[in-house]
Amino acid sequence: MTSTTNRPLRVIQWTTGNIGKRSLHAIIGRDDMELVGVYAHGADKIGVDAADLAGLTEPTGITATDDVDALIALKPDACCYNPLWPSVDELVRLLEAGVNVCSSAAWITGGKQSPEDRERIEKACIAGNSTIFGSGAHPGMTNMVGMVLSGACEDVDQIRITESVDCSTYESAGTQAAMGFGQDPETPGLAESVRRESEVFAESAAMMADAIGATLDRLTFDVEFTTATGDSDLGFMQIPKGTVGGVFGYHRGWVGEKNVVSVGFNWTMGDHVTPPKPLEHGHVIQVFGTPNMRTVLHCLPPKEWTEPGFMGLGMIYTAMPVTNAVPAVVAAAPGIVTLKDLPPVTGRVRRA
Repeated sequence: MTSTTNRPLRVIQWTTGNIGKRSLHAIIGRDDMELVGVYAHGADKIGVDAADLAGLTEPTGITATDDVDALIALKPDACCYNPLWPSVDELVRLLEAGVNVCSSAAWITGGKQSPEDRERIEKACIAGNSTIFGSGAHPGMTNMVGMVLSGACEDVDQIRITESVDCSTYESAGTQAAMGFGQDPETPGLAESVRRESEVFAESAAMMADAIGATLDRLTFDVEFTTATGDSDLGFMQIPKGTVGGVFGYHRGWVGEKNVVSVGFNWTMGDHVTPPKPLEHGHVIQVFGTPNMRTVLHCLPPKEWTEPGFMGLGMIYTAMPVTNAVPAVVAAAPGIVTLKDLPPVTGRVRRA
Protein backbone atom coordinates (compact mmCIF):
# COMPACT_ATOMS: atom_id res chain seq x y z
CA MET A 1 0.00 0.00 0.00
CA THR A 2 2.00 2.96 -1.27
CA SER A 3 1.70 6.16 0.75
CA THR A 4 2.75 9.61 -0.47
CA THR A 5 1.33 11.59 2.43
CA ASN A 6 3.53 13.60 4.76
CA ARG A 7 1.45 12.72 7.81
CA PRO A 8 2.84 10.32 10.42
CA LEU A 9 2.22 6.70 9.52
CA ARG A 10 -0.50 5.06 11.59
CA VAL A 11 1.03 1.95 13.20
CA ILE A 12 -0.24 -0.84 15.41
CA GLN A 13 2.09 -2.94 17.56
CA TRP A 14 1.32 -6.68 17.58
CA THR A 15 2.42 -8.28 20.89
CA THR A 16 4.54 -6.73 23.63
CA GLY A 17 6.98 -9.48 24.61
CA ASN A 18 10.76 -9.23 24.61
CA ILE A 19 10.97 -7.86 21.07
CA GLY A 20 7.56 -6.21 20.77
CA LYS A 21 8.19 -4.11 23.88
CA ARG A 22 11.27 -2.61 22.22
CA SER A 23 9.40 -1.94 19.00
CA LEU A 24 6.57 -0.28 20.93
CA HIS A 25 9.05 1.91 22.82
CA ALA A 26 10.56 3.08 19.52
CA ILE A 27 7.22 3.77 17.79
CA ILE A 28 6.05 5.96 20.68
CA GLY A 29 9.24 8.00 20.41
CA ARG A 30 9.08 8.67 16.65
CA ASP A 31 7.60 11.74 15.00
CA ASP A 32 7.08 9.99 11.65
CA MET A 33 4.85 7.31 13.20
CA GLU A 34 1.66 7.49 15.23
CA LEU A 35 0.85 4.59 17.52
CA VAL A 36 -2.87 3.90 17.08
CA GLY A 37 -3.26 0.43 18.59
CA VAL A 38 -1.63 -2.42 20.48
CA TYR A 39 -2.46 -6.12 20.28
CA ALA A 40 -1.69 -8.27 23.32
CA HIS A 41 -2.07 -12.02 23.85
CA GLY A 42 -1.99 -11.99 27.64
CA ALA A 43 -5.16 -11.16 29.58
CA ASP A 44 -3.02 -9.28 32.11
CA LYS A 45 -2.04 -6.76 29.42
CA ILE A 46 -5.53 -6.02 28.09
CA GLY A 47 -6.51 -2.45 28.97
CA VAL A 48 -2.95 -1.48 29.98
CA ASP A 49 -1.60 1.76 28.53
CA ALA A 50 1.07 1.32 25.85
CA ALA A 51 3.47 3.46 27.87
CA ASP A 52 3.34 1.01 30.78
CA LEU A 53 3.94 -1.91 28.40
CA ALA A 54 6.92 -0.11 26.85
CA GLY A 55 8.49 0.92 30.14
CA LEU A 56 7.68 4.63 29.70
CA THR A 57 6.15 6.99 32.24
CA GLU A 58 3.97 9.38 30.21
CA PRO A 59 0.63 7.76 29.28
CA THR A 60 -0.23 7.51 25.58
CA GLY A 61 -3.96 6.97 25.93
CA ILE A 62 -3.60 3.87 23.76
CA THR A 63 -4.46 0.67 25.62
CA ALA A 64 -3.78 -2.91 24.60
CA THR A 65 -6.58 -5.08 23.24
CA ASP A 66 -7.13 -8.54 21.80
CA ASP A 67 -9.94 -7.28 19.54
CA VAL A 68 -8.48 -7.67 16.05
CA ASP A 69 -11.55 -6.18 14.36
CA ALA A 70 -11.19 -3.03 16.45
CA LEU A 71 -7.52 -2.71 15.49
CA ILE A 72 -8.23 -3.16 11.79
CA ALA A 73 -11.05 -0.61 12.03
CA LEU A 74 -8.41 1.97 13.02
CA LYS A 75 -7.17 1.75 9.40
CA PRO A 76 -3.48 1.53 10.28
CA ASP A 77 -0.88 1.94 7.57
CA ALA A 78 1.31 -0.76 9.08
CA CYS A 79 1.69 -3.35 11.80
CA CYS A 80 4.93 -4.19 13.61
CA TYR A 81 4.34 -7.91 14.02
CA ASN A 82 6.51 -9.44 16.77
CA PRO A 83 5.12 -12.73 18.10
CA LEU A 84 7.55 -15.61 18.60
CA TRP A 85 6.10 -17.48 15.61
CA PRO A 86 3.98 -16.15 12.73
CA SER A 87 0.34 -17.11 12.36
CA VAL A 88 -0.69 -17.31 8.72
CA ASP A 89 -4.30 -16.67 9.73
CA GLU A 90 -3.29 -13.45 11.52
CA LEU A 91 -1.09 -12.32 8.65
CA VAL A 92 -3.80 -12.96 6.07
CA ARG A 93 -6.33 -11.06 8.12
CA LEU A 94 -4.07 -8.01 8.41
CA LEU A 95 -2.88 -8.03 4.80
CA GLU A 96 -6.37 -8.52 3.33
CA ALA A 97 -7.46 -5.46 5.32
CA GLY A 98 -4.76 -3.38 3.67
CA VAL A 99 -2.36 -3.34 6.64
CA ASN A 100 1.31 -3.55 5.65
CA VAL A 101 3.18 -5.99 7.90
CA CYS A 102 6.76 -5.68 9.16
CA SER A 103 7.67 -8.90 10.99
CA SER A 104 10.43 -10.24 13.20
CA ALA A 105 8.56 -13.53 13.57
CA ALA A 106 10.56 -16.13 11.62
CA TRP A 107 9.85 -14.50 8.28
CA ILE A 108 12.36 -13.44 5.59
CA THR A 109 10.88 -14.70 2.31
CA GLY A 110 8.08 -16.95 3.54
CA GLY A 111 10.04 -19.88 2.15
CA LYS A 112 9.53 -22.04 5.23
CA GLN A 113 5.77 -21.85 4.83
CA SER A 114 3.90 -24.55 2.93
CA PRO A 115 3.17 -23.65 -0.71
CA GLU A 116 -0.50 -23.37 0.23
CA ASP A 117 0.16 -20.93 3.09
CA ARG A 118 2.58 -18.84 1.07
CA GLU A 119 -0.05 -18.59 -1.67
CA ARG A 120 -2.58 -17.43 0.93
CA ILE A 121 -0.17 -14.65 1.93
CA GLU A 122 0.39 -13.62 -1.69
CA LYS A 123 -3.35 -13.53 -2.40
CA ALA A 124 -3.96 -11.50 0.77
CA CYS A 125 -1.40 -8.92 -0.40
CA ILE A 126 -3.18 -8.66 -3.75
CA ALA A 127 -6.60 -8.35 -2.10
CA GLY A 128 -5.45 -5.66 0.33
CA ASN A 129 -2.90 -3.94 -1.92
CA SER A 130 -0.50 -4.55 0.96
CA THR A 131 3.08 -5.63 1.60
CA ILE A 132 4.80 -8.02 4.01
CA PHE A 133 8.46 -7.79 5.01
CA GLY A 134 10.55 -9.72 7.52
CA SER A 135 13.86 -8.92 9.16
CA GLY A 136 15.64 -8.88 12.52
CA ALA A 137 19.21 -9.16 13.74
CA HIS A 138 20.14 -12.65 12.54
CA PRO A 139 18.69 -13.40 10.11
CA GLY A 140 18.08 -9.90 8.86
CA MET A 141 20.68 -7.21 9.54
CA THR A 142 23.54 -9.68 9.18
CA ASN A 143 22.34 -10.71 5.72
CA MET A 144 22.06 -7.07 4.66
CA VAL A 145 25.66 -6.43 5.72
CA GLY A 146 26.81 -9.54 3.86
CA MET A 147 25.08 -8.42 0.68
CA VAL A 148 26.53 -4.92 0.99
CA LEU A 149 30.05 -6.29 1.49
CA SER A 150 29.67 -8.37 -1.65
CA GLY A 151 29.35 -5.08 -3.52
CA ALA A 152 33.10 -4.58 -3.02
CA CYS A 153 33.92 -7.78 -4.91
CA GLU A 154 34.58 -8.35 -8.59
CA ASP A 155 33.30 -11.88 -8.11
CA VAL A 156 31.81 -13.79 -5.19
CA ASP A 157 32.45 -17.43 -4.31
CA GLN A 158 30.49 -17.60 -1.05
CA ILE A 159 28.82 -15.45 1.58
CA ARG A 160 29.07 -17.04 5.03
CA ILE A 161 27.42 -15.60 8.13
CA THR A 162 27.87 -17.06 11.61
CA GLU A 163 26.27 -15.95 14.86
CA SER A 164 29.11 -16.76 17.27
CA VAL A 165 27.85 -16.12 20.79
CA ASP A 166 27.10 -17.43 24.27
CA CYS A 167 23.28 -17.72 24.24
CA SER A 168 22.83 -17.99 27.99
CA THR A 169 21.68 -14.36 28.26
CA TYR A 170 18.66 -15.13 26.04
CA GLU A 171 16.19 -16.35 28.64
CA SER A 172 13.81 -18.49 26.62
CA ALA A 173 13.98 -22.08 27.83
CA GLY A 174 11.53 -23.37 25.21
CA THR A 175 13.47 -21.91 22.31
CA GLN A 176 16.81 -23.07 23.69
CA ALA A 177 15.59 -26.61 24.32
CA ALA A 178 14.23 -26.83 20.78
CA MET A 179 17.71 -25.84 19.58
CA GLY A 180 19.09 -28.86 21.45
CA PHE A 181 20.44 -27.26 24.60
CA GLY A 182 20.14 -29.43 27.69
CA GLN A 183 19.15 -32.44 25.57
CA ASP A 184 20.89 -35.78 25.22
CA PRO A 185 22.95 -35.34 22.01
CA GLU A 186 21.81 -38.82 20.93
CA THR A 187 18.13 -37.88 21.12
CA PRO A 188 16.43 -39.25 17.99
CA GLY A 189 15.48 -36.49 15.59
CA LEU A 190 17.43 -33.80 17.46
CA ALA A 191 19.25 -32.54 14.36
CA GLU A 192 15.94 -32.34 12.47
CA SER A 193 14.37 -30.41 15.36
CA VAL A 194 17.20 -27.88 15.21
CA ARG A 195 16.86 -27.62 11.43
CA ARG A 196 13.15 -26.85 11.71
CA GLU A 197 13.66 -24.41 14.58
CA SER A 198 16.26 -22.48 12.58
CA GLU A 199 14.73 -22.87 9.11
CA VAL A 200 14.30 -19.13 8.67
CA PHE A 201 18.10 -19.02 8.24
CA ALA A 202 17.60 -21.06 5.08
CA GLU A 203 15.23 -18.34 3.86
CA SER A 204 17.93 -15.73 4.39
CA ALA A 205 20.49 -17.89 2.58
CA ALA A 206 18.15 -18.15 -0.41
CA MET A 207 17.58 -14.38 -0.35
CA MET A 208 21.33 -13.68 -0.43
CA ALA A 209 21.83 -16.19 -3.24
CA ASP A 210 19.20 -14.41 -5.27
CA ALA A 211 20.86 -11.05 -4.58
CA ILE A 212 24.23 -12.21 -5.95
CA GLY A 213 22.72 -13.87 -9.01
CA ALA A 214 22.97 -17.50 -7.92
CA THR A 215 20.17 -19.95 -8.74
CA LEU A 216 20.26 -22.56 -6.01
CA ASP A 217 19.94 -26.24 -6.83
CA ARG A 218 19.37 -27.25 -3.22
CA LEU A 219 19.55 -26.22 0.43
CA THR A 220 21.15 -28.45 3.07
CA PHE A 221 21.63 -28.36 6.83
CA ASP A 222 24.45 -29.74 8.98
CA VAL A 223 24.94 -29.48 12.73
CA GLU A 224 27.44 -30.57 15.36
CA PHE A 225 26.56 -30.86 19.06
CA THR A 226 29.11 -30.33 21.85
CA THR A 227 28.42 -31.73 25.31
CA ALA A 228 28.82 -29.81 28.54
CA THR A 229 31.74 -30.86 30.73
CA GLY A 230 29.97 -29.75 33.90
CA ASP A 231 26.58 -28.69 35.24
CA SER A 232 25.37 -25.13 34.55
CA ASP A 233 22.45 -23.49 36.35
CA LEU A 234 21.34 -20.55 34.19
CA GLY A 235 18.37 -19.69 36.35
CA PHE A 236 15.79 -20.10 33.58
CA MET A 237 17.10 -23.57 32.63
CA GLN A 238 19.65 -26.23 33.53
CA ILE A 239 22.43 -27.57 31.29
CA PRO A 240 23.51 -30.84 32.97
CA LYS A 241 26.91 -32.36 32.32
CA GLY A 242 26.86 -34.60 29.25
CA THR A 243 23.94 -32.79 27.60
CA VAL A 244 24.16 -30.40 24.67
CA GLY A 245 25.99 -27.23 25.67
CA GLY A 246 27.08 -26.12 22.20
CA VAL A 247 25.38 -26.11 18.79
CA PHE A 248 27.35 -25.41 15.61
CA GLY A 249 25.48 -25.60 12.33
CA TYR A 250 24.75 -24.08 8.92
CA HIS A 251 21.96 -23.84 6.41
CA ARG A 252 23.80 -23.96 3.07
CA GLY A 253 22.77 -23.12 -0.46
CA TRP A 254 24.39 -24.93 -3.38
CA VAL A 255 24.86 -24.37 -7.08
CA GLY A 256 25.88 -27.82 -8.31
CA GLU A 257 28.63 -28.87 -5.92
CA LYS A 258 29.57 -25.30 -4.98
CA ASN A 259 28.45 -23.92 -1.61
CA VAL A 260 27.62 -20.27 -2.41
CA VAL A 261 25.78 -19.16 0.74
CA SER A 262 25.94 -20.36 4.35
CA VAL A 263 23.98 -18.97 7.30
CA GLY A 264 24.43 -20.49 10.71
CA PHE A 265 25.44 -20.36 14.32
CA ASN A 266 28.17 -21.24 16.78
CA TRP A 267 26.19 -21.12 20.03
CA THR A 268 27.07 -22.13 23.57
CA MET A 269 25.15 -22.18 26.85
CA GLY A 270 26.87 -21.98 30.19
CA ASP A 271 30.50 -22.01 31.28
CA HIS A 272 31.26 -25.70 30.80
CA VAL A 273 31.54 -26.13 27.05
CA THR A 274 34.27 -25.66 24.45
CA PRO A 275 32.80 -25.09 20.96
CA PRO A 276 34.42 -26.48 17.78
CA LYS A 277 35.50 -22.92 16.93
CA PRO A 278 36.25 -20.19 19.49
CA LEU A 279 33.43 -17.74 20.05
CA GLU A 280 33.84 -14.29 18.49
CA HIS A 281 30.99 -12.78 20.55
CA GLY A 282 29.21 -11.29 17.59
CA HIS A 283 28.10 -11.88 14.02
CA VAL A 284 30.93 -12.98 11.76
CA ILE A 285 30.22 -11.91 8.18
CA GLN A 286 32.52 -13.21 5.46
CA VAL A 287 32.45 -12.79 1.71
CA PHE A 288 34.86 -15.04 -0.14
CA GLY A 289 35.75 -13.72 -3.56
CA THR A 290 37.97 -11.08 -5.14
CA PRO A 291 38.75 -9.60 -2.69
CA ASN A 292 37.78 -11.50 0.45
CA MET A 293 35.79 -9.33 2.87
CA ARG A 294 35.28 -9.93 6.58
CA THR A 295 33.74 -8.08 9.50
CA VAL A 296 32.34 -8.90 12.94
CA LEU A 297 29.28 -7.07 14.24
CA HIS A 298 29.30 -6.50 18.00
CA CYS A 299 26.15 -5.28 19.78
CA LEU A 300 27.48 -3.07 22.60
CA PRO A 301 25.78 -0.95 25.29
CA PRO A 302 25.75 2.86 25.16
CA LYS A 303 27.22 4.78 28.10
CA GLU A 304 23.78 5.40 29.59
CA TRP A 305 22.75 1.73 29.55
CA THR A 306 21.31 0.87 32.97
CA GLU A 307 19.56 -2.47 32.43
CA PRO A 308 21.21 -5.50 34.04
CA GLY A 309 22.86 -7.69 31.42
CA PHE A 310 22.71 -7.33 27.67
CA MET A 311 19.53 -9.23 26.76
CA GLY A 312 17.71 -5.95 26.25
CA LEU A 313 20.31 -4.82 23.74
CA GLY A 314 19.78 -7.99 21.74
CA MET A 315 16.03 -7.40 21.71
CA ILE A 316 16.53 -3.85 20.41
CA TYR A 317 18.96 -5.18 17.80
CA THR A 318 16.28 -7.64 16.68
CA ALA A 319 13.33 -5.24 16.77
CA MET A 320 14.78 -2.15 15.10
CA PRO A 321 15.56 -3.55 11.63
CA VAL A 322 11.82 -4.27 11.46
CA THR A 323 10.46 -1.08 13.07
CA ASN A 324 12.80 1.18 11.11
CA ALA A 325 11.66 -0.46 7.87
CA VAL A 326 8.02 0.65 8.26
CA PRO A 327 8.24 3.74 5.99
CA ALA A 328 10.00 1.81 3.21
CA VAL A 329 7.56 -1.09 3.44
CA VAL A 330 4.52 1.21 3.30
CA ALA A 331 6.02 2.78 0.17
CA ALA A 332 6.91 -0.57 -1.45
CA ALA A 333 4.96 -2.41 -4.12
CA PRO A 334 2.35 -4.89 -2.84
CA GLY A 335 3.43 -8.45 -2.15
CA ILE A 336 6.31 -10.17 -0.34
CA VAL A 337 9.41 -7.97 -0.23
CA THR A 338 12.82 -8.70 1.27
CA LEU A 339 15.92 -6.78 2.28
CA LYS A 340 17.27 -7.04 -1.24
CA ASP A 341 14.16 -5.25 -2.56
CA LEU A 342 14.08 -2.24 -0.22
CA PRO A 343 16.26 0.86 -0.18
CA PRO A 344 18.69 0.99 2.77
CA VAL A 345 16.84 0.90 6.09
CA THR A 346 18.26 3.40 8.56
CA GLY A 347 17.59 4.47 12.11
CA ARG A 348 16.38 7.89 13.23
CA VAL A 349 18.36 10.62 14.98
CA ARG A 350 17.55 10.89 18.68
CA ARG A 351 15.05 13.57 19.59
CA ALA A 352 16.59 16.57 21.35
